[in-house]
Amino acid sequence: MSPALDTALIPPEDREEVIRHAVWNSVVAVDIDHRPPASEISARMEVSTMGPLRISSARATAATLRRTARLVKKDEEPSLFLSLQVTGTSMGTQSGRECVLRPGEFAVFRSNAPYTLLFDQGVDHHFLRLPLAALALPDRLLCDTTTVALGSGNPLAPLAYTYFSQLAAGKDLHRSAYADGAVAPGIELLRAVLIAQHGDSGRAKASLEATLGLRITAYIQENLADPGLSAARIAFAHGISVRHLYVVLSESGISLGDWIRVRRLAACKRELAGPKGRLRTIAATGRSWGFVNATHFSKVFKDAYGISPRAWRDQNHPRVSM
Repeated sequence: MSPALDTALIPPEDREEVIRHAVWNSVVAVDIDHRPPASEISARMEVSTMGPLRISSARATAATLRRTARLVKKDEEPSLFLSLQVTGTSMGTQSGRECVLRPGEFAVFRSNAPYTLLFDQGVDHHFLRLPLAALALPDRLLCDTTTVALGSGNPLAPLAYTYFSQLAAGKDLHRSAYADGAVAPGIELLRAVLIAQHGDSGRAKASLEATLGLRITAYIQENLADPGLSAARIAFAHGISVRHLYVVLSESGISLGDWIRVRRLAACKRELAGPKGRLRTIAATGRSWGFVNATHFSKVFKDAYGISPRAWRDQNHPRVSM
């Protein structure tokens, strides 16, 4: 993700025009009304592209963004915008509806109809733009699910928020050969969220099945630290049999035990090398990520990284001799 805008070195009298130019070229054409005086306006925006997905992460002082009917007429490719709230709150309006977004929530807006976004507390947001054609959803369904705060009331929305937030923040992923491969599951997940919100049980079931592998791996990631994490528990949490669980994971090329162990070890490695690496014993660090047996933890760590966890910690936190 590259910085498309940083007003820190831009003269105050030029900031409004520079911000407008950057937003129009990188995201979408909108009118921008800044709340603070020119001397206090600040904005930083990073932009990246992953296949058909355009990603922008922005932090800025308070502003109102208006996508007017005049600007809508210039739209060459109708798109759906995901507006992900990071901190603070914001409000969006479109087609006679309005919604308030809080951290961990998101809403979608159509670029082919006027809308307004109000950031009274400042902007701290991820914006993702996706062509409407990529979703292949009926216009009626899209109209009914835009300008709705998607959060805890929709069981799939928190997962989608996490997934798209990680996509937005994954700078290494954006530059990798795997970037395009991360978009297709995201599209299916968004389809499932909107269909579930609309209450179309037939379509929702199909989309839920399409995103089952994604939901399973997200669940495992969230519960890595639990030593009781097992195939039976994972299957139960998703309403499927253990056999079906293994089939789904196999289709994604995932070996459950290996997948869990690799991620637990990576978490332990980060923690041991981190600033708090010496605050706990090696065994306690292993237990905090599901390795209940200290000897086993040391063995699998050394097998994976060619160094013991103690030596790895000492290498990153050498003791100061007196």
